[in-house]
Amino acid sequence: MISLRLKVDPLPIDEPLVVRLQGPGSPARSDHDAVLAEVAPDRCEYDLNGFSFGVYGVSDEVIDGDVLMMLPGETTAHRLIRAGSAHNTLQVTEQCDQLCVMCSQPPKKYHTDLFDQFTLAATLAPQGAMIGVSGGEPLLHKERLFSMLEEVKAQRPDIGFHVLTNAQHFSRADLERLQRLDHERVLWGVPLYSATPENHDRIVGKPGAFANLEQGLSILMRAGASLELRTVLMQQNWQDLPALADYVSTRLSFLTVWAIMQLERIGYARMNWKETFRDTSGDFDQIARAVDIATARGLKASLYNFPLCSVPPAYQDFAPSTISDWKRKYLDFCLNCRAKETCGGFFQWYSHAEGFAFLGPL
Repeated sequence: MISLRLKVDPLPIDEPLVVRLQGPGSPARSDHDAVLAEVAPDRCEYDLNGFSFGVYGVSDEVIDGDVLMMLPGETTAHRLIRAGSAHNTLQVTEQCDQLCVMCSQPPKKYHTDLFDQFTLAATLAPQGAMIGVSGGEPLLHKERLFSMLEEVKAQRPDIGFHVLTNAQHFSRADLERLQRLDHERVLWGVPLYSATPENHDRIVGKPGAFANLEQGLSILMRAGASLELRTVLMQQNWQDLPALADYVSTRLSFLTVWAIMQLERIGYARMNWKETFRDTSGDFDQIARAVDIATARGLKASLYNFPLCSVPPAYQDFAPSTISDWKRKYLDFCLNCRAKETCGGFFQWYSHAEGFAFLGPL
């Protein structure tokens, strides 16, 4: 598993510090660049504007171009941007106003505002990077979020964002700012779990959520925004999928992609796994019906987080590799599978003893 934290020397700082690591001999392109000065077996020493600090345990890993955030009094740095990866996400808050039954990142009450640091990190990212923004619920801090997107756009128009949000907090007053964003560079990922309002509200643990979501989606549509609609598959909405496909294809035809997603066995999903996980390796019928309805009406449907051997051959082209590299693994029987190069595999915390019943190499 790829680590998103690196051990570092404690620094004499009073505020969070964001730095970009550069290889030996590389010119410092900004005051935030730390250049590699010395390499030891277990320690790399970097020079930041005449000040030295060490990064440990990375001798076999390329970290040139990575962007780190170091906090006062801590010996662990947050690896915000990995230059060699397409899977970088900034968790801008742990607060959320929903309590989804399968939430992989259970919310917390407190919030530490690091938007300034996240904004800087994004401006230091490699050319053309697409950066995820997640929570919690980012729109609980809407003004700070919009300001971050706008500032990065002004400094680095090549940088894109994939913002995960429950879309509960958009208002008509946001239309102008949404319209000013580059819709080719900002993709909004929004969850919808059922076309039956009561069932959606029950899954997210918030009465009235469906109605608020419809309003938020209408604002995104009027703004011309790019939308990735996300439906996590579970026992609670298995029977709803064909009706949801009908709703999506008739009411939300402006969307960019409809993603039907398998569960991530962590957080609340792990606590509620037996009541929530739906094994689609033996029964794929409802997904097939939903995908058929969507594609027949001209919508792009995708299957996220599905190992290819859990998907019938006729639908495997709908299942791209989507699990982030830092939390992806393969099982023993994957070693001899001809589809391993294109298969997204499994989450690190997947347990085969409680997972799919009918899997094997292709």
